[in-house]
Amino acid sequence: MTLNCNDKIIDFNTQKIMGILNLSKDSFYDGGKYSSLEEVISRVSEMIDQGAEIIDIGAVSSKPGSKIIKGEDELKLIKDYIVELTSNFKNISFSIDTYNSVVADFALKNGFNIINDISSGKYDVRLLDIIKEYQAGYVIMHMQGDPENMQEKPTYKNVVSSISGFFDSKIEEFHNQNIENIIIDPGFGFGKSIEHNFQILNNLKEFKKYKKPLLIGLSRKSMIYKFLNISPDDALNGTSILNMIGLQNGANILRVHDIKEAKECISLFSKLN
Repeated sequence: MTLNCNDKIIDFNTQKIMGILNLSKDSFYDGGKYSSLEEVISRVSEMIDQGAEIIDIGAVSSKPGSKIIKGEDELKLIKDYIVELTSNFKNISFSIDTYNSVVADFALKNGFNIINDISSGKYDVRLLDIIKEYQAGYVIMHMQGDPENMQEKPTYKNVVSSISGFFDSKIEEFHNQNIENIIIDPGFGFGKSIEHNFQILNNLKEFKKYKKPLLIGLSRKSMIYKFLNISPDDALNGTSILNMIGLQNGANILRVHDIKEAKECISLFSKLN
């Protein structure tokens, strides 16, 4: 459970917080809140102070209905932020939320450690060469369909078995290409109904068989706010509850908007164990 991610050792035997930093105004929940270098640097500093050990930055929304963007267009949006962040923060791990190889290459060249790819190599075949070249950490996520259509009546015979089959295939494929620093993400909300999401959470331990760090992204998602009939703004308590259940079921990484509360979940979980 220890990965060497672009020459940085990250030990996932202790639970980690991955702080979400969205630059796109269209991103879910916090879109448009951090639109200048000063705001981004201030927010990253705040997240680190609150206990984040990985910062996951993205310039493109992947919420339901969003479209795929070209790598050159994405790089124009994010390149200045990449350079500034690695210049200002030396003792933190950075992840780039992208499916484009040109963006991944630029980020890794400038000191980023992890590529967080919702498509698991589907949208840009060259991305895998970049991952291998830098021996970067690589988050592979399960998604049924594409962001534009993934929430149009997602259907499974058995959602947990389908995700397991996906990981079986992808991990073997990547290992055969000498890509070893893999983190798995079952993809809550990416081509899943509310019921599917709760089935995944209840059966999260099924994915421990891969002996890979397990990332969960539940933060303020619709499985919380739609089920409780509240808004995303009011979904922090529900997020904390489900994050604790995720930790009890084997999660190694909590990908969250709210660092302080996630840190408290991990501290209480550690005390329980």
